[in-house]
Amino acid sequence: MKIKAAVTRAPGAPFVIEEVELAAPKGHEILVKITACGVCHTDDAARNQVIPVPLPAVLGHEGCGIVEAVGPEVTEFVPGDKVGMSFGYCGTCHNCMTAHQHACENFNAINFGGVQADGTTRLSDADGNPLATFFGQSSFATHAVVNEASAVKIEHDDIDLALIGPMGCGIQTGAGAVLNRLRPEFGSSIAVFGCGTVGMSAIMAAKIAGCKTIIAVGGNPGSLELAKELGATHTINRKEEPDIVGKIKNDIVPGGVHYAIDTSGVADFVKKALASCRFMGTGVVLGATGDVTFNIQAELMGDAKSLIGIVEGDAIPKLFIPELLDYYKKGMFPFDKLVQFYPFEQINEAFAASGSGKCIKAVLRMDQ
Repeated sequence: MKIKAAVTRAPGAPFVIEEVELAAPKGHEILVKITACGVCHTDDAARNQVIPVPLPAVLGHEGCGIVEAVGPEVTEFVPGDKVGMSFGYCGTCHNCMTAHQHACENFNAINFGGVQADGTTRLSDADGNPLATFFGQSSFATHAVVNEASAVKIEHDDIDLALIGPMGCGIQTGAGAVLNRLRPEFGSSIAVFGCGTVGMSAIMAAKIAGCKTIIAVGGNPGSLELAKELGATHTINRKEEPDIVGKIKNDIVPGGVHYAIDTSGVADFVKKALASCRFMGTGVVLGATGDVTFNIQAELMGDAKSLIGIVEGDAIPKLFIPELLDYYKKGMFPFDKLVQFYPFEQINEAFAASGSGKCIKAVLRMDQ
């Protein structure tokens, strides 16, 4: 079928909306009419080849929409079902079989390799040339084909479906890092570096978990104010505070925090996050990060600290996203305050707004 999709043809190039061909779903795949798709830093990393996804490609991996058709082996969904979409996984490796799909041994091949799990792509351009798939969905489009294992049925009729998109990556990454992996003790302390979608989701989750001290570190005064509204007990403007680590360890939490999360992917802030932890504290890396140099004795081992990386919030999306929606309905996880909608045609403007800090979570609407 012919659809419209935002095509990325060269590293760093603007998105161009083109008419492309989408093949019918096979096996356990479903065809989804996209309602909305979140704009994520991972899309930009792929577009700029920080993550070497084959080009040309149709990016987008925080999609949501309504099922239009199902493959012959689909058992979970029927046309008309509302769904959110998340990462792809093989389902057969050791990690998948032990409920760690986020750590699928074939994760990179399935999500960044440019093809579906069967080694083919469902997309081609007007000249018949194949277009690479992203995250097993390619949701910067009016329609997408995704494996039913990566889709989450949305049962709530009283929640705007367009809000569900960003839950498939950024929101579950931040919230899941806290609720699924760290599981902080009641009354503990945490510092979150970066007040974007991932960081704000971690802050809301830390409040749910009962952290006594929640420190938001960022450079946008408006975002820091929102962080306080969402649960931060303290804020630090990184542009105004010359000694962030000292401020945390000397003024806010003597000795340092139990946990610190970096969402920026900036090496200096990864180091500062770890340095702000107390003896036996845990630092977490959530952003796509390059080389970081540590003195292991002085910065890690000497204080018996841990530094860990967490992928996709250690989440099982089919279980975790419904849990977060329950918190949302109870007023405990107001993630809608992060979202600003843009028409699909304004995809380049949405990326610019997201990159400049003009908005926290840009979401493209295809249903307008």
